[in-house]
Amino acid sequence: MHFDDTSGEPLFRQVANQLNEAIIAGIYKEGEQVPSTTEISTAYRINPATVLKGMNLLVDRGLLEKRRGIGMFVAAGARRRAGDDRRDEFLSVEVARFVAEAKRLGIGADELKAIIERGYAS
Repeated sequence: MHFDDTSGEPLFRQVANQLNEAIIAGIYKEGEQVPSTTEISTAYRINPATVLKGMNLLVDRGLLEKRRGIGMFVAAGARRRAGDDRRDEFLSVEVARFVAEAKRLGIGADELKAIIERGYAS
């Protein structure tokens, strides 16, 4: 994990995003315990309440589940849900930004399609 307190993105969101990406990547598998609030806050010198706030975002999304007195665990189906959410975000935000930039640069749809196809072929 890497946290940047100068990025403008709140640290609690960075915690949530990095745990989310780790779930998608399979670093933390379903049913597996994730590092505790204390472990993350100590290792990265972040306030424990900030770490907990980030983790609770993932609890609210159904990606983590709290087990009282034991810790936080990756919920069943979390990898699929997190991947689906990330895919939706990519398609609605990143692709739209990509197409807008291509248009701004005068790259037509056919040229852009050819570039994408070359990228998939390599």
